Amino acid sequence: MRGAQRALCLLLVASASLAALYLHLWAPKGPPSVDLRRPPPERLPPPLPPPARAYPHVPFRLKEEVMEVQTPADRLLIVPANSPLEYPAQGVEVRPLQTVLVPGLSLQAPARSRYQVNLTASLGTLAVAAEVEGVALRGEGQPHLSLAAAHLDHLNRQLQFVTYTNTQFHPDTADIVQFSTDGHSAAFAIRIRHPPTPRLYGPGSAGDSDSGDSDSDSGGDGGYNISALVTVATKTFLRYDKLRGLIASIRRFYPSVTIVVADDSQRPEPLAGPHLEHYLMPFGKGWFAGRNLAVSQVTTKYVLWVDDDFIFTPRTRLEKLVDVLERTSLDLVGGAVREITGYTTTYRQRLSVRGGGAGGDCLRTRPGFHHRLAGFPACVVTDGVVNFFLARTDKVRQVGFDPRLRRVAHLEFFIDGLGVLHVGSCEDVVVDHASKLALPWRRSEGERQYNRYRYPAARDDSLRLKQRLFFFKNRFKCMAGD
Repeated sequence: MRGAQRALCLLLVASASLAALYLHLWAPKGPPSVDLRRPPPERLPPPLPPPARAYPHVPFRLKEEVMEVQTPADRLLIVPANSPLEYPAQGVEVRPLQTVLVPGLSLQAPARSRYQVNLTASLGTLAVAAEVEGVALRGEGQPHLSLAAAHLDHLNRQLQFVTYTNTQFHPDTADIVQFSTDGHSAAFAIRIRHPPTPRLYGPGSAGDSDSGDSDSDSGGDGGYNISALVTVATKTFLRYDKLRGLIASIRRFYPSVTIVVADDSQRPEPLAGPHLEHYLMPFGKGWFAGRNLAVSQVTTKYVLWVDDDFIFTPRTRLEKLVDVLERTSLDLVGGAVREITGYTTTYRQRLSVRGGGAGGDCLRTRPGFHHRLAGFPACVVTDGVVNFFLARTDKVRQVGFDPRLRRVAHLEFFIDGLGVLHVGSCEDVVVDHASKLALPWRRSEGERQYNRYRYPAARDDSLRLKQRLFFFKNRFKCMAGD
């Protein structure tokens, strides 16, 4: 009897193990992590191949003119000669009204008595930087250039010296150059633009680091100098008690970080203290106008946006958010907001726009994220986040906040940022939300006035304006959400 019971127990254990293994193998997996971390700097190859490499036996004579060769900002791609023509598919760039050597041009044709190619530009002229023996040139210095030779090697050697000069000014466009030979034609683009001017921010010195109650500028988050990298920005309206609580909590952990406050209260109260900037606005000027004002005064690489009723805690580790932006291609990364009840939200939103024809497009909002962020287990990539985020200052200014949205707005910023902002969210950086629980008869006049502005009635003009502006400005005809 005991033997039968023992056998039954072993059978049950084995069955449970097999079931667990089956569930593990067949359980649905979450979205995979995608690596957005910046690759280590690599030694870039020279922008153009040296002319003497491919055809060393063909002599040439360099012209006396000095030509500056621009390093392409984009990776150079040469299309192999699937047709007889070989040319650059992308990566050729020239500054407005300047000259560049066009790399990768060649003809791969069977033997014949004579070889000829033609190049035609529309926004510039074509020439050669050196003359190769045995090659006939027509149209040099003109939009149309013809090259002919009896020997293919000589022609290809000459093609290595073809130059393009932009002659019609435009700060950011492209010239489509036509490239042809007998029975074959192709086209490639030469981008014409001023290269983006780098924006450099000083990292600060070691002696500038914050030294609050936490080890906020040292440890396992890269040792960043938060005071030199981050400015805290907020907008306030009537809630000075909440604002002072926010400032006090920031000072506990980041004593020397700059705080910028935009204030459109009717009777402003003075705010004073080190590293604190208080900007006054016309009464009721509005939520997004205040955001614009605050962000306009930021001089650091990153801006941290917070509501005026947030409270920093030991879990509000800005170093973690800085580390994400420093090591990935993200432009903005949100944290999490914890309510007094213990509920924590990241407000992750996926946004998509589908074409709707002449009547306008359709916006769809769905909670969630696109994929996890490799190297940061608590972070994901999404499109919209909660009202607590760290962002690259220049990117926030590029998108901006529509000042016509005065009283109710948030997701509109991320809709305006579609295609511009690369957004992430990390749930392990948390800020607390001050309590909103208050008995109605214990609320001050300032609190009651704030609530009238913050929570307008359904028929309020500000809500109707928001809807009209939202659909008109973005050319939407419909919007749906899950």
